[in-house]
Amino acid sequence: MKLQRFPILFDPWYASLSRALFLPPASSYIEVDNVQVRVHMGWAFRARFPRTFVTRVEERKDHPLSRGVHGFAGRWLVNGSGRGILTIDLAPDQRAYVLGFPVRLRQLMVSVRDPSTLAGALMNRS
Repeated sequence: MKLQRFPILFDPWYASLSRALFLPPASSYIEVDNVQVRVHMGWAFRARFPRTFVTRVEERKDHPLSRGVHGFAGRWLVNGSGRGILTIDLAPDQRAYVLGFPVRLRQLMVSVRDPSTLAGALMNRS
């Protein structure tokens, strides 16, 4: 599998606000290749983990009101929109960085334009 990049989805109003905070949508994405997954939301969030550690993916039906990077106890929401949220479960727990500080990552919820295509890329084991 060649490298695939999935931009994090931003609502127009939040994209404008994010640019003002030096967190432009262009620096917010998920990259998937044969071996690993890399997640970046500018300076606010980053993670890298083996693709084989993805145990489950599921599209969320609800639409969270919050935007940005929020988390607790290993569950992190990284989004620029309330739409297109894909939940990614990991085992074992991984390391992520929020504002440069290490945090535990066991579940990532991220907003993307096409969650089903990202889900397929994450679960394709060939």
